Amino acid sequence: MNYRVLEQGARGDGIHDDTAAIQACIDACNYDGGGRVIFDGGYTFRSGMLLLRSNIELHFETGAVLKAGDSLEDFRIDKAGEIAEDLEVPSYEDCTYSGLPTLFFLYAKDCEYISITGNGCIDGNEEIFFGNVTPKFIDGSFYPRMPLLYLEHVTHLTIRDVTLQNSAFWTTHMVGCEDVLIDGIRILNNLKLANCDGIDPDHCRNVRISNCHIQTADDGIVFKNTGSAMKYGPCENITVSDCTIISTSAAIKFGTESEAPFRNITVQNCAISRSNRGISLMLRDEGCMENLIFSNLTIDTRLFSKPYWWGDGEPIAITALKRREDTRLGQIRNVLFSNILCTSENGILIYGEDTQTIHDISFDRLTLSLVKKTDYPKENHDLRPNILPEPILKGRPCALFARGAKDLSFDHLKYTISDEMKAFMADPIDIRDCGSISL
Repeated sequence: MNYRVLEQGARGDGIHDDTAAIQACIDACNYDGGGRVIFDGGYTFRSGMLLLRSNIELHFETGAVLKAGDSLEDFRIDKAGEIAEDLEVPSYEDCTYSGLPTLFFLYAKDCEYISITGNGCIDGNEEIFFGNVTPKFIDGSFYPRMPLLYLEHVTHLTIRDVTLQNSAFWTTHMVGCEDVLIDGIRILNNLKLANCDGIDPDHCRNVRISNCHIQTADDGIVFKNTGSAMKYGPCENITVSDCTIISTSAAIKFGTESEAPFRNITVQNCAISRSNRGISLMLRDEGCMENLIFSNLTIDTRLFSKPYWWGDGEPIAITALKRREDTRLGQIRNVLFSNILCTSENGILIYGEDTQTIHDISFDRLTLSLVKKTDYPKENHDLRPNILPEPILKGRPCALFARGAKDLSFDHLKYTISDEMKAFMADPIDIRDCGSISL
């Protein structure tokens, strides 16, 4: 059955609050056993928090827009609680996050068979969350802010074709979800606003992400295992394919929230451009990262302004460092990079706490071209976040920088260095305190 929000009393004029009418439509659809909740094309619906339910499809006709309202009070589940406090330090210095936000826009928990489809748009109204604004960076007024979609313990979840835009925080945060299909969506976020990741599978299983275009500041697709959701187990059995990604941080990232295992994950046939990092494995907790395959990728990276964005233009960065003094650190192991073309302002970064934390990493047919693209200083190896006395190491760029790893193999590794980049470099290969490396 079809349920049109206009027929339930929504105005869709972009001014009035349509929350009650939209929620009534969702509730009626669920009560009747399921169906399609339709947002008519050509209308803009303003809304506060919406609670999604089982057996419904939110369908956005072409030209339909669902836009978050202007009052933060409208996005709280607990109206008696506090929203958030102002930032004491910038979020790029301290972004410790348990994984549970205080504000919600589209929210679902303990549901099944939810779909979000169509050629319309969901808009997070990012401006109401702005804090410090500079020409190259926007920090939020508090942290954590409101995700566009927060979906917890949803089985049989489909997100297809829609445009998700102007999110002020993680755009699609899925926690403990299983059997997920994300296909053909566009995520278009502000490239200056920190922490507005694209897709965050968190403790999720059996996920397929394909044919998407993602443009975000911070990270594009981010696999996480946050501390607040440990009951959902590992992040595993996931494929990412045929996506295009632009990011001011990492296009594809694992971590830093890494309390449980990541395993059996494949990323293939993707094009990464205008990014600060291409692939970033950031282990900071007791989980492990294992059985990962990255293949048939093009990666184009460049430096972005410091200190706002983590990374230094690396196409591939693999780091395993303690988050706290008492952290029992896991391992990164059994990882394959195959048939990858990189153009970047820095090379491959591998840095482990010791040789037990990063091992059995294989590179097959990786071609790297180091090219000067910006005027930012080329003197850092960014290891944030960690407990080291110097979280950002000073050092010249190189094709391969490795510390604290073992059983690394490089088959058909090729690199070229432009004349402009040679002025910043010393040795193209810088490997120390490592064991069993085949070049």
